[in-house]
Order: sequence, then structure tokens, then C-alpha cells
Amino acid sequence: MMSLHSLVAAAAALVASLGLRADRPAPTAPQPARSNALATWKQGGSAFGIFVPSERPMNATDANGKRLPPLYTEGGAHTLGSNPLLDYLFLNLEGAYDAAAVKAMVTGLSHLPANARPTLLVRIPTIEAAGEDSTRARVKAILGMGADGVVIPHVRSAAEARIAAGFFKDAGANVWTRANPKGTIVAMLMIEDGGAVTEMNEIAAVPGYSLLSCGIGSLTQSMGGREKAAEAEAACQRVRDVADKAGMPSMMTANAATLRDRITRGYKGLLLMGASAQTDSLILSGREAVGRK
Repeated sequence: MMSLHSLVAAAAALVASLGLRADRPAPTAPQPARSNALATWKQGGSAFGIFVPSERPMNATDANGKRLPPLYTEGGAHTLGSNPLLDYLFLNLEGAYDAAAVKAMVTGLSHLPANARPTLLVRIPTIEAAGEDSTRARVKAILGMGADGVVIPHVRSAAEARIAAGFFKDAGANVWTRANPKGTIVAMLMIEDGGAVTEMNEIAAVPGYSLLSCGIGSLTQSMGGREKAAEAEAACQRVRDVADKAGMPSMMTANAATLRDRITRGYKGLLLMGASAQTDSLILSGREAVGRK
């Protein structure tokens, strides 16, 4: 049996033969290249992002038992923005608009270098629910606070798509489109109702916005529920196809069971739920599938 002295000497020799120093930290795994969704889409690539998770415990209530709203903070935004795997953050305010949440997210991300922060997209309530004037004001306010884009859900017709695209024009936004490749703002419209599906070609032909996407959950319900899930998926694929023909990427929710299929079907915005090690691992596998390091 070798003596302790001999073992130490042998280990030192091995280290030396490998060109390493005993006091040098072990090499770390290479970090993924940082990008953001807008830059990735401009190059025709696939971008990965998450719904921004509330920092408040689920179902938290106040002293009177009233359910508390979601909580988003500067610190939380900074933490999410520091993850190089996230090309974009999707702040979902469709259920209840919260200007303070937008400000917190923008401020938290602003502490990161401009070339090392994800694209911030903010989904707002529908035009139907909020009204045209309020929606127009929100688009202008969100972009004025420094968000990178606004998502308008449940666009019901080509006429409403023209109204929605007009909000960005009224805000003076430099919207990225095929006709304006140097644009800096993302304008995204969503088809989520059966009636809008029948007008998808006309909606895709409306100028002045960046992404046309399909809300699979809402569309499934609109078309009749779970038994119509396959038809809803097929409709979303047709939306993606007409958007692609018009030069626009499409975003779609994804999870462990659907990510590879979404990528294969050509969706360029993959939207996952939550910030976790499992989500990071899924994004890494997705990046590998599309050829991103």
C-alpha cells in the first residue's frame, strides 16, 4: 500500500501533467451566450422566455381574508434578468393592469448592462374589456416607462388589429417589422377566439406590428373545450403559418411535453411557466434543439 507521502506526490504529479495548478479553481462549464428575444428574432432564431412569476405566495390573503394581488419587485426583476438563458420576460397583466409592476420590472432590469438584459414584454387587458382609449394610454405609458414591447390579447378581427397597431403608431413607437428591420419595439397581437381564426389572413396582413401569436388555452375554450383541443392546436398552427408568410414570428406556450413539438412546428417564441432549475434545464435542451449554444 502506498504511503500518504507517496499518494500526495502522485497527485501533485498528475496535476502537473495536466497543466493545472493545485491552487487554481476547477474550470467551470461554459456559460450560454447572452442574447435577447428581439435580437434573436431579427436573425430568424428561436427565443426562450418565461411568464414572470409573482413573488407573493400563492393564495396569500390580507388580514380580512381578501386575496392579495401578484407581487413584482425590482429585486425580482434583476434576479430574473441576470439569468442568461432567458431571452425575454413575459409580464402578464391581462387580468389586472398594474403600472407599478411595469415600473418595478423596468427599474430592476435597468441595473443590468443594456446588452445583457432580456426583452421585457407586457401583456395588458383586452381592448374589449378596457376600451380603446384606456388601451391606447396603457400602450403609451408602458413604452414610456421603458418596456420593450406590449402584447394585446384577444384581438377579435382585422378591424381590431388595425386599431391595436394604431396604438403603437400613436405612441410614436419604433416598431420592429419586416418593413422596419431596425425597429426597437415589439408589438404583439394575439388570436384567441374562434371568430378571429376565420380572419387570420386579414389580421396577418395588417401592417405595423411584430408578432402574431395564438393563445392555445383561450382558443381551446372558445372552440368548445378539451374535446376540441386538437382542432385548436391545428388552428394555432395555421396562425403560425400565416404569420410566418407575413414575416412575423409566433409565440406559443410550451412545457416538457410540448417543447420539442413546438420547435418542430416552427414557433419562434417559446414561453414557459416559472423560474426554476427545471425550466432552465428545459430551455437548455430547447436551445440545443435549435442549434444555440
